[in-house]
Amino acid sequence: MKAHLSRRYHFSASHRLHAEAYDDDRNRVVYGKCNNPHGHGHNYMVQVTLSGPVDSVTGMVCNLAELDDFAQTNLIAQFDQMNLNTLDCFRDTVTTTENLSIEIYRIFSKFTAAHLESVHVEETSNNSFDFAGAF
Repeated sequence: MKAHLSRRYHFSASHRLHAEAYDDDRNRVVYGKCNNPHGHGHNYMVQVTLSGPVDSVTGMVCNLAELDDFAQTNLIAQFDQMNLNTLDCFRDTVTTTENLSIEIYRIFSKFTAAHLESVHVEETSNNSFDFAGAF
């Protein structure tokens, strides 16, 4: 018997969308105001969905305190109040929320107490992105 657990986390971060492969004019056309040289910020909401058997003793898919500790160390402490463009994981990658979703999936795939099903990231009330691990 498998159950699904979804847990939400929040962090604030800034970024600038800019592809090194493009010149400044092309970047402005492709990314518009998101290419502002000073960057811009978002209050991100991340939802991770995990699955696994319900433990017969605890009645849980996984221990929420362990999941929260993992998220605090590996997500919040790494991304909150950061400029995403300065992080090693985005050294060669444009900091779109699509790429952020993939990076967050990579992070939570290392949480071994349950199986990671998917990551959902809300960038704004109009933009959200999902990644389910098909690299």
